[in-house]
Parts: sequence; structure tokens; C-alpha cells
Amino acid sequence: MKLITDISTLPVGTLPSSVATIGFFDGVHRGHRFLIDQVCRTAQERSLSTLLVTFSQHPRMVMQKDYQPRLLSSFDEKCNLLSSTGVETCVALPFTRELAVLSARDFMQQILHDLLQVRVLVIGYDHRFGHNRTEGFEDYVRYASELGMEVIRADAYQLSDIHISSSVVRSFLEAGEIELASRCLGYNYTLSGHVISGQQIGRTLGFPTANLQPSDKLKLIPADGVYAVRVHLEDMVYKGMLNIGCRPTIDDDTHRTIEVHLLHFEGNLYDRSLRIEFLRRIRGEQKFRSREALARQLQLDAAACDDLHE
Repeated sequence: MKLITDISTLPVGTLPSSVATIGFFDGVHRGHRFLIDQVCRTAQERSLSTLLVTFSQHPRMVMQKDYQPRLLSSFDEKCNLLSSTGVETCVALPFTRELAVLSARDFMQQILHDLLQVRVLVIGYDHRFGHNRTEGFEDYVRYASELGMEVIRADAYQLSDIHISSSVVRSFLEAGEIELASRCLGYNYTLSGHVISGQQIGRTLGFPTANLQPSDKLKLIPADGVYAVRVHLEDMVYKGMLNIGCRPTIDDDTHRTIEVHLLHFEGNLYDRSLRIEFLRRIRGEQKFRSREALARQLQLDAAACDDLHE
């Protein structure tokens, strides 16, 4: 997939005529992939190229300075996921105030038609774009007709009784429903980060842990609790047990930490990078009567995590 992040240097008319769709594509979940599949099929039928139009930052971050999105994927993760869809070109527009004030028609003409050579636009069944997002599908069809373009409404994707969207996936993760979130995503949710120094309390309980600092501060952290995870360390993969929370038995404060214990691993993880793949939530966060009671529970948790990988 060819990635274009600067359209200011893109000469008009250099891209091939294409079938395209627009979206932020956070997480590139199964609903997104279903939409992109329709783009690819349509392009094949029309002998046109395929193009995705996305944004390098969340649009609301430009319109609302204090807005902090809870992202399912960093920009690099999103691009990697999009590259696996078979699409030939992805244009990541910087979302600016100048872009935000464009009407849907101006966006279609100036950006899609004139610059990017889009000839067929596939629109998600509930997607709206343009200033204030006041126009709808019928308006897009009319504008397209005036510009010599075609607009197609995409079919919706349904997984059993779940209507998949990025917000639905976020709600599952925030509730600790890891397996449901992974079903919607089509892959296991991941979190990457750097191991920083901690209080080394886990070592005193028989479970030395690596304190993880997420690489992207905007990436969503799942609900507090203990999780069975898969830990990617360089070219090796380890079974893991991860805890998210405030360690109420130890600290009983509001400082939230992410700590992972690699099963059957010996070595120093400090200052190394890890990628955590969430498999299942073992239990919610609990406050135990003593450290000894916590240590006994951790042994049970570790056994459950170990068994899950078998």
C-alpha cells in the first residue's frame, strides 16, 4: 500500500482514477474491512484503482482543543492494519480548520475529484462528512452527478446481534469484555509500550512484573483487572499475566499502573519495548485482606493464564 501523508506536494492528476471511501478507521475493525472489501470489489468490476482517505489525527482534536480520544490504534498501527486490506493507496489528510470548513460539495470537488482522481465514492451506510456534517447520502449523490462521479451506499456489517463500530469496541474494552472486543476487531487487541522502573512489589510476592508505559498516550487502556496476555518481546513470544489498576491491597490510591508478568521467563525487562496481546480477562481488580492472600490469588491467576495458552 502506498501511503501519502502530504497532499501539498501531490501534483493534480498524478493518481490513477479510483474507487474510494473515507473514514477515520480507528482500529480497522471488521466493519471497516467489510466496507473496504466493497471498495475493492467495485474497483475490480470497474477496472479502477483503490483508494482510502483517512486522517492523521482525530478530527475532534482540532475542533475541541481539550478533547482526548481513546484510540483503538495509533496512527502507525492503523496504517499497518489498512495495508493488509489489499488497498493500493491510502491518503492520510492532516485534519485542519481549513479542511473542516469545507462543505461536502467542495470537499468532493477540490479534494476527491480534482486532486485524488476519485471517480466512485463508496459511503458507509451512516457516514457523513463536510462542514457540520449537515448533508446526507442524497446530497452526495447529487453533487457527484454534477462532478461526473458516482456515489454508492455500502451495506452495513452485522456480527450476530452486534452492530460493530469503533465506539462499540471501546465500550467492550472499557467493560473488560476483551473477547467480544476481539471478535469485533477481527484480531486480539494490543497495547505497546516501554518498560519503566517500578516499586518492584511484585517481586516480593513471587511474581516480578514489568511496569509498562504505553507508547501512545491516547491509546485506550482496558478495564482494571487481571488478564491473560501474549507478550511480544523482540522476536520472541511469551505467556503473560497482566494487571491493570491501582493495586488496592498494596497502595490503595488512585495511581493506575499496567504491570505484566512473563510466565517461565528469566531476565531483565527494564528499558525494553513490549507488545501486549490481550486474550481474556481473568478477574476484576480486588482488595485482599493481606499480601499473603494476594500472593495466593496470584498463583491461581498465573495457573489460569498458563492453562489458557495450552
